[in-house]
Amino acid sequence: MQSDRDALGSATENAPLDVVTGAFGYTGRAIAQELLRRGRRVRTLTGHPSRPGADRRIESHPYSFEDPEALRRSLDGVSTFYNTYWIRFARRDLTFEQALANSALLFAAANDAGVQRVVHVSVSNPAADSPYPYFRGKAEVEQILAATHPSWAVVRPTVIFGSGDILLNNIAWLLRRFPVFFIPGDGCYRLRPIHADDVGSLCANLGSERENRVVNAVGPDTFTFEEMVRAIREAAEVRSRLIHTPPRLAMLGSSIVGTLVRDVVLSKHELGGMMAEDAFTDSATTGARRLVDWLADQGRELGRTYASELERHFR
Repeated sequence: MQSDRDALGSATENAPLDVVTGAFGYTGRAIAQELLRRGRRVRTLTGHPSRPGADRRIESHPYSFEDPEALRRSLDGVSTFYNTYWIRFARRDLTFEQALANSALLFAAANDAGVQRVVHVSVSNPAADSPYPYFRGKAEVEQILAATHPSWAVVRPTVIFGSGDILLNNIAWLLRRFPVFFIPGDGCYRLRPIHADDVGSLCANLGSERENRVVNAVGPDTFTFEEMVRAIREAAEVRSRLIHTPPRLAMLGSSIVGTLVRDVVLSKHELGGMMAEDAFTDSATTGARRLVDWLADQGRELGRTYASELERHFR
């Protein structure tokens, strides 16, 4: 670990140490970069400790779910633990039940290591009785955290956009490559997109507090799904035709594309949650960056290449 400590630089060697799970990923990266900007030291727990291009300022440890003592040691000396760990869908032996058990191990290790504060990134509208395992599992993780640690905050983001995005990028990719784009159902279900950097800032702010809080992370604008797709299409400067289809047909089309790109393009629980407006809340705005402004800046390059979830996390 000497090289990692050297990379941090002497100016920050006495700064408070925080842990961010998945700091080389998407949401975790936004949190980690915000903490580094604030002069904090950052360590990450990751399933990809040797990922090319990883930030050398960040000390890296693997998830050690099979060794609780090693997991606890990776959290020694940590002030705040920022947890983004979860899965989009079940894959091989990594099920939602296993992800739930792993989350419990993380919180127990943080408590045993004397971590002062836990900030957990959940999802908008989690519910223990949700028919969708993603949202149901998120609710259970929140309950485990509240029962495990004395000082915590839960951040519930809606749709997150920004550098490294998968959802909006792949919508643009589909719009660029196919003459038609399927809108499941009426397309009128609402979303409140928030920029990843705004999520990072919100999490860092909550890390400095001690009150137990649940905060919805939402952007300043509301879109229907169809409005969002149209905004992406306009920004990408393409003319793919939008066609409303039954959700089952949209899932079939997604499965066919998934076979072609060897990825899970869209899961049933993601589509179901979106159509149930689980990605919408009328809470006060917590993010300043507007999706339309980001699309105006990034739209011409968005979707030029496909962003694979399996490539990013499983291969």
